[in-house]
Amino acid sequence: MVKQTLIACAVAGATGCGRFQDPNVVIDLRVIAMSASPPDQLVDVDLTQPVSPQGLLAELVPTQVCALVADPGLERRLLWSLTLCPLTSGDRCDEDNQVVIGTGLLDDPELTTPEPALCATVNPDGNLLAVLLSLLEGDPLHGLGGLDYGVVLRIGGEDANRDLDQYAAKTVRVAPRIPMNATANTNPRIDHLDAAIGDAAPVPLPLVRCLDNPAPLEVPPATKLRMTPVEPDGVRETYVVPTLDGKSQTFTESLTYQWVAGAGGFSSGSTGGPRDVSGNPAPLFSDYKSPAAKDLDGPTDVSIWIVQRDERFGVHWYESCIRVTP
Repeated sequence: MVKQTLIACAVAGATGCGRFQDPNVVIDLRVIAMSASPPDQLVDVDLTQPVSPQGLLAELVPTQVCALVADPGLERRLLWSLTLCPLTSGDRCDEDNQVVIGTGLLDDPELTTPEPALCATVNPDGNLLAVLLSLLEGDPLHGLGGLDYGVVLRIGGEDANRDLDQYAAKTVRVAPRIPMNATANTNPRIDHLDAAIGDAAPVPLPLVRCLDNPAPLEVPPATKLRMTPVEPDGVRETYVVPTLDGKSQTFTESLTYQWVAGAGGFSSGSTGGPRDVSGNPAPLFSDYKSPAAKDLDGPTDVSIWIVQRDERFGVHWYESCIRVTP
């Protein structure tokens, strides 16, 4: 029987348990990422005229905010809420000027089919308007650089101590279309994920979670597997930003990749990013090393999460699976 598990210390004080947990290995409840669709919105404004609240809301569309959550340590449902607020710092909302946009119970994310979704919608209504106006009051640029509001997730076990809940926040931007040729961002994506052992030719790694993949790629224990995201043409968008001299400057997005596993480890938890000082592109791959044989008691399925981000709040995530066979 194949086990889907995360390798962790079974008893306190066992060898190696005194070390800090690897942030790229998930052994208990973790909010891995949050996304917004669309990640930002641009509104057309006349700088010679004040913007009316009704006109602002008429230009906005609903935004869906979702979270990627793992909870491998326990079999349970998770109680969650998503709250809209003018996020000023950290991952918490102030008590004033906040509104809950969604709440519910998430079925166990590792054991439920089909995979449960944790999402809620920010509607262009009076609640969002109140948050934007609150941000506008404290903005020295009067909104010209955009207004960034927050959606805060609170989540914990259905019957657990609420003091143990975890928090995470997603930033969403509303900005004026300055310059006029500015375009809104879209969430990035990959074409596929290549995996290669040593000098062997890479093979596509199915982007399917362990529960839905009866025959994942099998690797021996303590084996290095190079994982490389393959990007489609055009995924790195060009965008323009205003400059202080009243002109604009064009940039091309740089993309980063966060690598998270249920066991084993990665050579780097974050890859990609801007080019180096010589103009060379940043490497995108990360080397995954499967768990050692001593940490396994049979074939074990290990979850792999890849989170792709751009520098304009765009996020897309993928999940895959590796079967480690002693």
